[in-house]
Amino acid sequence: MGVVNYEKEENLGIITINRPQALNALSTEVLYELRTILQQIKEDSRVKVVIITGMGDKAFVAGADIAEMVAKTVDEGYRYSRLGQEIFSMIESLPQPVIAVVNGYALGGGCELAMACDLRIASEKARFGQPEINLGIIPGYGGTQRLPRLIGKTKAMELLLTADMIGAAEAERLGLVNTVVPADKLMDTAKAMANKIAAKGQIAIRATKAAVNKGLQADIDTACAYEAGLFGVCFASEDRKEGMAAFMEKRPAKFQDR
Repeated sequence: MGVVNYEKEENLGIITINRPQALNALSTEVLYELRTILQQIKEDSRVKVVIITGMGDKAFVAGADIAEMVAKTVDEGYRYSRLGQEIFSMIESLPQPVIAVVNGYALGGGCELAMACDLRIASEKARFGQPEINLGIIPGYGGTQRLPRLIGKTKAMELLLTADMIGAAEAERLGLVNTVVPADKLMDTAKAMANKIAAKGQIAIRATKAAVNKGLQADIDTACAYEAGLFGVCFASEDRKEGMAAFMEKRPAKFQDR
């Protein structure tokens, strides 16, 4: 049991930030442990979907560890930001889909962590925000970039400049989260979604994630060309043959991920 726990349940990899006494704040130790686990998951073909959550019922991740940042210099602040960005980019670029299970406060680095995931499921008591401006700094783990991409520039600027927190229902309305459920249904809902995704052909699942994430960084013509390349690659798979045969034969497909 470290500051980040990792366990596998069949095809699911479950990561839990384990600092409930600090509302699961992202210390440097947490970031390094998270990086090690993500590298392990990337190389494990048996893991089809990843879930990230926080220990306890108060916080997903309440932010970065402010105590660590108080005495940092300009150069140290820059390196601290780049470390978090590197690790959150690892989440975004994992071949497996990643679901954030937000069980409480997702503030600052916690909101940025959730936004680096592909899907977000929140409990009714979850709270989201980027309060860094109150500390005289800006979000440093991708928050100024991912938030506008997810909810649009206008509302993102409001949240970034006012440091206001929003509840789960508002986050769902804005498109920041996929769905909101009662706290006692949170993990069951996340696992049900994860297992639904895990049952699909993983070649197509991973190609879809890559096409969306790469395409969002490119102009539409470049993005569509990238999509076409992945579309073509899928035609070399046994899964494509099985999926189309199952459709024609009106039966469930039995994907083998090859």
